[in-house]
Amino acid sequence: MNLSIADLRLNYTRQSLLEADIHPDPIQQFQIWFNQAVTANLLEPNAMTLATASTSGTPSARIVLLKGVDERGFVFYTNYNSQKGQELISNPQAALVFLWGELERQVRIAGAVEKIADQETEMYFHSRPKSSQLGAWASEQSQVIPNREVLEQRLADLDQEYQNQDVPRPAHWGGFRVVPHAIEFWQGRPSRLHDRLRYQFEADNWMIERLSP
Repeated sequence: MNLSIADLRLNYTRQSLLEADIHPDPIQQFQIWFNQAVTANLLEPNAMTLATASTSGTPSARIVLLKGVDERGFVFYTNYNSQKGQELISNPQAALVFLWGELERQVRIAGAVEKIADQETEMYFHSRPKSSQLGAWASEQSQVIPNREVLEQRLADLDQEYQNQDVPRPAHWGGFRVVPHAIEFWQGRPSRLHDRLRYQFEADNWMIERLSP
């Protein structure tokens, strides 16, 4: 059977997004939508696309997991020596996208990036399963390796080394926070006339505007 990609489409009919229904604070609005995604039992509702760029402007994107959100911004953790880590250090701007397809929703976030405090990183690292802690040591993220066996042997060696002791946090592993200056909430609507409400941070206040779909 021949599949025509151009013919794949879905008419969105579940909900609307009106100015009268949203919270004036976009972080609060995000938490409302995020809680609804969790309640809907979506697969990994904290999965988000993270887009970064090199200093020359070459973009790259991948899926990472949100690990915290509050009035300061959106937090995730990674290897600082990875491609995304190096790009965020040299060009500290990023965009995030959450897609909750079953709810016909997405959220787009743009902002500056900062490293989170060491104390916060330490607390999160030691809350992870020990296997994940060892994995942070075993993987030289984004580096070429000859085969998978090399990676598995590193993990086995580390498991033996730290069998009866705590795993220290690698200096090359930690958290980033995206401090948003724009957050857009998108709700699918019929006939592709989707609802798009964007919060822009201007003069110490969040301004809300509707965008044409």
